[in-house]
Amino acid sequence: MQSQFESFWQAGDAITHTVFWILLLMSVLSWSVILFKFWQFSRYRWLTPGVTQQFWHAPDWPSGVQRLHKLPAYHALALAGDKGRNWLNNQHPTFLADTLPASEVMVQALRGALNHVNSRLENGQTLLASIGSTAPFVGLFGTVWGIYHALMNIGSSGQLGLDQVSGPVGEALIMTALGLFVAIPAVLAYNAFNRQLRLVSAELDGFAHDLHLYFMAEHPMQQEQH
Repeated sequence: MQSQFESFWQAGDAITHTVFWILLLMSVLSWSVILFKFWQFSRYRWLTPGVTQQFWHAPDWPSGVQRLHKLPAYHALALAGDKGRNWLNNQHPTFLADTLPASEVMVQALRGALNHVNSRLENGQTLLASIGSTAPFVGLFGTVWGIYHALMNIGSSGQLGLDQVSGPVGEALIMTALGLFVAIPAVLAYNAFNRQLRLVSAELDGFAHDLHLYFMAEHPMQQEQH
C-alpha cells in the first residue's frame, strides 16, 4: 500500500498534490465536526430526561439552575427566564417595554434565548453541507487533471501505450474515490444531525414553555395589571 501511494504521489504534479491536500483538509474538518456533533447530541439525548427532572424537583431556584450546568442550552434558557423575572421585579416606568404584559416580557426573554441556543446547536451543519456538496467536484477536478495528463503523455510520445496513460488515469480514479470518500460521510452526518437537531429543539421548546408557566405563576398581578 505504501509503495502504491508513493508511486501515485511521485506521478502527480503540484495541482494533483494541492487537490489531495484540500481533500485531506476537508476530511479532517468533516470528521472533527462529526465526532463533536455526535458527542454533543448524544449528551443531550442521554442527559436531558434526568437533568430536567432534577431541575423541577430542586428545593429552590438557585439549586435548580445549578443542576442544569451539564446542559448549556437548558442552562441558558433558565438564565434568560431569570433575567426576564428580574426585569419584571424592577420595572422602570420610563421604558417602553414596561407597557408590555408580563407574559409577553417572558416570551421575549425565552424566545431570544431559544433562538440563540438553537443557532449554537446548528454550528457545524453548514460546514458539513458545504463539504458534502463541494468535495465531489474537487475530486472531479483532480480526475479531469489526471485525464489531461494522460492525453498530454499520449501527445508527447505519439504512441498510445499503457505505460503512458496508466499513471495519470490512476491519479484520476484515485481523486474520484477521494472526493466521494470525503463527501459521503459529510452528507450522511448532515442528514442524521438534522434529525437530532429537530428533536433537541422540540425538547428545548417544551422546556421554555414550562419555564414560562413557572414564571407567570409568580407574576399573576403584573399580568392582570397590563
